[in-house]
Amino acid sequence: MPATPDQYLSLPVLIEDLRRDGLLNEEDHIAALSLRRAKEDEALHALSLIARQGYRDNRHHSRLLTEAVMTDWLAQRHNMDSLVIDPLKIDVTAVTGVMSYSFSERHGILAVKVTRDEVIVACAEPDVTSWVADLEHVTRRRVVRVLSGPADILRYRVEFYQLASSVSRARASSIGGSSVQNLESLLELGKAKAPEANDEHIINIVDWLLQYAFDQRASDIHLEPRREIANIRFRIDGVLHNVYDLPAEVGVAVVARLKSLGRMNIAEKRKPQDSRLKTRIPEGDEVELRLSTLPTAFGEKMVMRIFDPQVLMRSFSEMGFGKEDSRRWHQMTDNNHGIILVTGPTGSGKTTTLYSTLRQLATPEVNVSTVEDPIEMVEPAFNQMQVNQAIQLNFASGVRALLRQDPDIIMVGEVRDLETAEIAVQAALTGHLVLTTLHTNDAPSAFTRLLELGLPAYLIRSSVRGVMAQRLVRTLCPHCKKEVPVDEKAWKQLTAPWLVKTPKHLYEANGCLECRGTGYMGRMGIYEVMPMTETLENLITENMDYQQLRQAAMKEGMHSLRLSGAHKVASGMTTIAEVMRVAPATRLNNRD
Repeated sequence: MPATPDQYLSLPVLIEDLRRDGLLNEEDHIAALSLRRAKEDEALHALSLIARQGYRDNRHHSRLLTEAVMTDWLAQRHNMDSLVIDPLKIDVTAVTGVMSYSFSERHGILAVKVTRDEVIVACAEPDVTSWVADLEHVTRRRVVRVLSGPADILRYRVEFYQLASSVSRARASSIGGSSVQNLESLLELGKAKAPEANDEHIINIVDWLLQYAFDQRASDIHLEPRREIANIRFRIDGVLHNVYDLPAEVGVAVVARLKSLGRMNIAEKRKPQDSRLKTRIPEGDEVELRLSTLPTAFGEKMVMRIFDPQVLMRSFSEMGFGKEDSRRWHQMTDNNHGIILVTGPTGSGKTTTLYSTLRQLATPEVNVSTVEDPIEMVEPAFNQMQVNQAIQLNFASGVRALLRQDPDIIMVGEVRDLETAEIAVQAALTGHLVLTTLHTNDAPSAFTRLLELGLPAYLIRSSVRGVMAQRLVRTLCPHCKKEVPVDEKAWKQLTAPWLVKTPKHLYEANGCLECRGTGYMGRMGIYEVMPMTETLENLITENMDYQQLRQAAMKEGMHSLRLSGAHKVASGMTTIAEVMRVAPATRLNNRD
């Protein structure tokens, strides 16, 4: 049976089909008929050209005729599956190995998944199949075609093949076996030569890695050495995702390149090191990264925390503060002296809260100074000092130095010991507002922690103006969240022992193209705000009863983390499961 000749999508036919199937209204149809390709658009796919015009989808007036919308429509018309390419789910090494770049470019296709028996290939031309037989012959696998947007195919073809080429050439520049200094390879030292950190291919890999992380909204980049490979993982909305596996020797060179950019000691691989790096994204914004290395069994592990400068511009409502939370927080920070504590585990958003608060307090009339370890984000409105243990500059000595600098507001990165706690109290009692952090599970536990450090109760009573505990919960994707009946048992478990009125309905995660199928997009805070009152002051003694203090705080109007989360759930912002995941259970006596 003769093969069906290829038929490429033409602009006039595509426009008529869109009108016939009701995607283009009459006005847009007439405008589309007058479309002419500019010289620079000669190679542009017909779908991309129409998508650029910003026409409305006549079936759903609230959305535009994007490539994704038209690709779904074409797939249904031709009885094919459509696919939005998610680079986080693609094994770049495998898909670039089944066909050459020139073959992919010539036919406008891109492999997206390779199994033992199949190659799934994304294409933008439903009636072009002449390349299928050639690919099946070369790979000895069955080819399954799916439709994807031509712009996505073009973008990821360039990214994937450039990355694969850089990794391959960087690996080729190493001679012999692995040069990774790990526990299993000690006898092989000197046998191999790793690629140089300044090799152009390593530079390309690092540039791709950073740009990719920014595109994917990652908050952290993990480079983790293993015996034969180096894993790259991104933390997105609080969850780690596997991104790429580099050959071990290439991973060593990538870490060395990043250490060089961060002005670390490249030769020192036995000790942990910390540094920072500033880079500029193509949109022009500067992004700060905090670098940290750790010696492990298979070499140096590196974590880069990405600080988006836009977080300092966020309002308290955008950060998740409700009206009452915001009122109570401002009640605490409007004091001109005293200590305010922010508590929570690592990654709970304490730094963002403190920086955003300080930025609002840092008017031209006041002197705001910080002591940090390390400086998280550089802010011109503050005077920032970094702790340096090598020269005996710790938090306590840093605050002592700041007290001679005529400060109004002092931010201490963390109260870790009695000496720091005592000097912070001294600063608070001599007319300064001090903001700092503690690692505790909830707000009342901060007082227990201060007592455990050895701070006398009378000093705590006279200096602390309030405590706020916080966590970050993932927020539901607004594009795909779906309404569901309330699970009353789960709701009562979340809100116990307060038994808040059950809402009529809730929302749950569904998953769509916008959120990469996770159902969540972004994070926001839930807060437990506890301003100091006369009633609470009287309960802070050397033999303080935690339960009694917590119950009194609740009567004074404090909402627990779970109750704060319940309000977010009832508002359709997140789910019960997400709040239960991050917020600790409340320890209250049975009588309450």
